[in-house]
Amino acid sequence: MLRTHTCGQLTAADTSKEVTLCGWVAKRRDHGKLVFIDIRDRYGLTQVVFIPKECSPEVYEKAGQLRAEFVIKLKGIVNKRPANTVNSKLTTGEVEVLAKELEILNPSNTPPFEIQDDIDITEEIRLKYRYLDLRRNKVFNNLLLRSNMYKIIRNYLGNRDFIECETPILTKSTPEGARDYLVPSRANPGQFFALPQSPQLFKQILMVSGIERYYQIAKCFRDEDLRADRQPEFTQLDIEMSFISEEDIFSLTEGLFKQIFKELKGVDLTIPFPRITYKESMEKYKSDKPDLRPETKTDFAFCWVIDFPLFKFNTEENRWESEHHPFTAPNEEDLVKLDSSPDKIRSRSYDLVLNGMELGSGSIRIHRQDLQEKIFRIIGIQQEEARKRFGFLLEAFQFGAPVHGGVAFGMDRLLAIISGESSIREVITFPKTSAAFCPLTNAPSEVDDKQLKELGLTIKRRKEE
Repeated sequence: MLRTHTCGQLTAADTSKEVTLCGWVAKRRDHGKLVFIDIRDRYGLTQVVFIPKECSPEVYEKAGQLRAEFVIKLKGIVNKRPANTVNSKLTTGEVEVLAKELEILNPSNTPPFEIQDDIDITEEIRLKYRYLDLRRNKVFNNLLLRSNMYKIIRNYLGNRDFIECETPILTKSTPEGARDYLVPSRANPGQFFALPQSPQLFKQILMVSGIERYYQIAKCFRDEDLRADRQPEFTQLDIEMSFISEEDIFSLTEGLFKQIFKELKGVDLTIPFPRITYKESMEKYKSDKPDLRPETKTDFAFCWVIDFPLFKFNTEENRWESEHHPFTAPNEEDLVKLDSSPDKIRSRSYDLVLNGMELGSGSIRIHRQDLQEKIFRIIGIQQEEARKRFGFLLEAFQFGAPVHGGVAFGMDRLLAIISGESSIREVITFPKTSAAFCPLTNAPSEVDDKQLKELGLTIKRRKEE
């Protein structure tokens, strides 16, 4: 290791120790012949002082060259600060390091903005220099929050016999709802993979395989118009279970969120969460995403919305379509109405709503081939098309598919709520702008003719308006 301690570690108990620190220069101050710097790493800040008589002329000269964001390594002795200079806001505020040695590991150009939390800079500049933006405590702490939440999730589900499984990123395009991101195949000219909008079909296949309890913190992709709570790529907690009912999903989820909020926010959620039917929610709140905070008097009001319609009518296309997705099971009491009254069929789906925002959605799934094909027909997907798009799922149902169901939660949206951020971009390491553009890498970008030729593609340029 290059260092003996981090920049957030030293206290008065370390007085007189020789220490080596590595980090970035946060500030430099000259007080007469004394040179003070604050050295920063991800753990905190330590004050360092260079005194001519305590270090060599070479070290003192180097100290005069230091500027903001230089990366340095230094060795020195821990001293107690004078009582009138103690900084009670810092863990290291009682001490300073009397520098003896200094190595400039890498200089830095003048940053385009100061590495401080309370600065006013445009999002475009922040994302262009995201590596500098991430040095700010506020931004870094959001990423730390994400990491800590993932630890809680993995411990909670691992202790309940869940298996973490990865599903493919390059998969089959099965458009239903948002647009797919398409990826051309060089090995199979004229054919395309799609980036997954969710692991939905694969996790159902895993249930057929006998996994029984699956989860994944999954990357998902949707080529859609963006808003503050949307990104072209996003992260969701994906869960699927076999031999269960809705109550099993509710109980598992409520226990998980109770643990997350207790550990991350010190908030003790009341469970079970209220359950409201879709009909009640629309009549009382005029929304299927009710905000119960005025009633519950709580910064976090959860509720389940249940009994959604299975179908909705698309007037533009003059056809029925799925309210959630076509793999959602109908309410068993309503099955007799499937042929005569599609509008009166309730689904076995459920949404988890937090503070008036949909946090996640799930359902008990269809597990029989005949019923799945019937649902496809009602929404206008005939047998040949169904076999072409979903044949692998329908075939799997012929080999003993168990009753199963699941749920998926938006991790970015949840983290934004927990951290008090108005946009999910604030909790994503390298987000895109509202125009689905990455200022850091200038992606998306054009590719050269050789790449296009290898893929058998040509670009048709749009005429300028």
